[in-house]
Amino acid sequence: MKYKAGDENLPPVIAAVIKKPTPATIFLGWEFVEADDEEGTATIAFNATEQVCNKWGGIHGGMVSAMLDDVLSASIGLKVDWGEIMPTLEMKTTFISIGKLGRLIGKGRLIKRGKSVGFAEASLFNEDGSLVAMASCTSSFVKLKKKE
Repeated sequence: MKYKAGDENLPPVIAAVIKKPTPATIFLGWEFVEADDEEGTATIAFNATEQVCNKWGGIHGGMVSAMLDDVLSASIGLKVDWGEIMPTLEMKTTFISIGKLGRLIGKGRLIKRGKSVGFAEASLFNEDGSLVAMASCTSSFVKLKKKE
């Protein structure tokens, strides 16, 4: 199923972030754009302010990685079962160009969901469409609650 910002029935992982965003999500300016749970894809926007920049005016690499981690989590989260979380086990970020102030767009894709481990990749783009960085990750699926 395809989802857009403003839809009433969003995937649980997306709805949870919108309902109760974390301080880090708020700091990064996280915004849901669209997702497709059949394809395992998610698009998340970020509003990069001067608070996430290094002293040369580009977005700090750690902030770029944090944005990509959120995009990866959104795409993997489309395939979680009720009561599951998906902590990141490993993540690799490749930096391509400078992240600029303003709106950035992250596009993520679930590569494979196994029984207990999933693999995803994501890209982050400046508002002008230039590629900032790419990331890949391995996440585990952990059951927190049993369905009542």
